[in-house]
Amino acid sequence: MHRATLDDVDYYMKARAAQGFTVVQTVAIPEFGGLCVPNPYGHCPLMDDDPTRPDEMYFRHVDMVVQRAEWNGLVVGFLPTWGDKWHKTHELWGSKVIFNPENAFIYGRWIGRRFAERDNIIWILGGDRPVLDENHKAINRAMAAGLREGDGGRHLISFHPAGGFSSGETLHEESWLDFNMAQSGHTGHDYSNHAFIDQDYQRTPAKPCMDAEPCYEDHPVMGKKWTSDASDFFDAYEVRKRAYWAVFAGALGHTYGCHPVWQWWDQTRERVNHVRTPWREAVHLPGARQMAHLRRLMEARPFFQRVPDQSLLLPDTGTRGSHRRATRAADGSYAFIYTPDGQAFDTNLDKLSAPALASGWFNPRNGKFTPAERISRSARVTFTPPEAGFDWVLVLDDPAAGHTDLGRA
Repeated sequence: MHRATLDDVDYYMKARAAQGFTVVQTVAIPEFGGLCVPNPYGHCPLMDDDPTRPDEMYFRHVDMVVQRAEWNGLVVGFLPTWGDKWHKTHELWGSKVIFNPENAFIYGRWIGRRFAERDNIIWILGGDRPVLDENHKAINRAMAAGLREGDGGRHLISFHPAGGFSSGETLHEESWLDFNMAQSGHTGHDYSNHAFIDQDYQRTPAKPCMDAEPCYEDHPVMGKKWTSDASDFFDAYEVRKRAYWAVFAGALGHTYGCHPVWQWWDQTRERVNHVRTPWREAVHLPGARQMAHLRRLMEARPFFQRVPDQSLLLPDTGTRGSHRRATRAADGSYAFIYTPDGQAFDTNLDKLSAPALASGWFNPRNGKFTPAERISRSARVTFTPPEAGFDWVLVLDDPAAGHTDLGRA
C-alpha cells in the first residue's frame, strides 16, 4: 500500500493467487518512512501526521490495492497502521507516536466506513508491538470500536503482536478480538512456534489462533539481541516446519512471509537487514510454492473436525528440529503426523476409528502422495518414512470414510 506501484501490485497479487494463497497482509500507514516518505505517486497517508486527516489521494491508491486483491480472489489482512504509531519502543525502528484513544477511534471509524462494503477485508490491529499498559490497550480498543462503528461489525478483527508474544496474553478477553495471532519471529533455528498455538488453543472463551509472523524465507537468522549477519538465512525447509507444526497444533491457518517481499526490495532501494534477493524473484521462492501443498492436504479432509492430538505419538514427540506433530479427526476417521527429519517413529492409534487403516506418505516439498500398506489399528505401530533427512506427513485414513484421494506420486 506504500511502496508498490499498481504494476507491482498486479504482479504480486497474480503470483500469490496462482500459488494458492487466500490472504495477503499489508498496512496502510507503514513502518519505514510511513509518515514522511510518499508513495510512488507522491502522496503520504496523513495530512500533517494527523490521524483525523487522511490524505484522499493516498487512500485512493489503497482502494485500488484492495480492489486488485479482490480481482485475484484474495482477502486483505489489513493493518490500519503499524504499531510504531501508537507504541514507540526504541529509536532504531519506526517513527513517532501519533495515536491516542480519541483520534484512534476517529481514524478507525473513517477507515471502517471507507471499506465497509468490501467483502475481502480482515482488520489487523497491533503492528509488531506489545501491549504493555492501559494506554496501549485503550488506543487499540478505541480503534477497534471505530472500525466496528464504521463497517457495522462486518469484518473480523485480530491483533499482530511483537516477536515472542501472542495477542492472547494481554487481549484474549477483549470483546473486539475475534481470533488470536502470535509472532514466533526470526530468532534462531527450530523455534517452537507450536507452543504459542498450544497455549492459545486452550484459552477460554475459545477463539481461533494462528502464527501470524513465523520466520520469513530468505530472512537472516537473528541472534538473541536481534543481531544478524549475511551468513545464515531461513530456507524453505525451516518455513515448512513452522507451518506444519502450527497447523497440526490447531492453528486456523498460517502466514508465509518472505524477507525481500516484506520490504519490497530491489536494487534501487536501501537494504534492510542483509536482504539479498529482488522481490520479483523472491516472490517465486520454493517455500511460497510449497504452502499450497499444506492447504491442499488440510482441505482434503473435513476441516472443522480437525483436532490436535499428540497422544498419537509414542513415547515422545521429539525435541527442537526433530519435533513431530499429530492431528486427527474428532471422529477418528483420519490422522496426519508430521515428521521433520524422516526418522522412524512409534504411534498409538487407539483413537482412530477403523480396525484397519489405509496409510501413505505425503511429501510437503512437492505435494505428492505415496500410498502404503493397510495396517491394523494398534496401541503401538512403528512407521518409517520413505527417505530419511527430509520432512514427511504420515496419512492414516478409515477406508470407509470416503475421504478425498490425495493422488499418487
